[in-house]
Amino acid sequence: MSQITIISGAERRRVWTDDQKRALVAAACEPGASVAEIARRADLRPSQLYRWRRDLAEPVSPGFAAVTVGGEPEPAAGCAIVLEVGGAVLRIASDAPPALVAAVVRSLRR
Repeated sequence: MSQITIISGAERRRVWTDDQKRALVAAACEPGASVAEIARRADLRPSQLYRWRRDLAEPVSPGFAAVTVGGEPEPAAGCAIVLEVGGAVLRIASDAPPALVAAVVRSLRR
């Protein structure tokens, strides 16, 4: 026996609060979580979760970062720039591809 669903009247879109969106996006960002599974449980498409993640992200304004110049730098063979960000030390070689350097620096912001 098959099931038939009859929709009468105008179909309405669901309205999600920002808190509901944040909870679903946070669940999808957990280690080992499956975006497809979370979307399926919420009766969404996975692309909707990715859209909410992008829309709810903190805007990053381009600008300058505070830089502190210390005493003598540590000797680093082949390094052109040494960055210390939040306890992490990043040594950038003079021949590093700019796209790689940009990707690594962007990942440190998170």
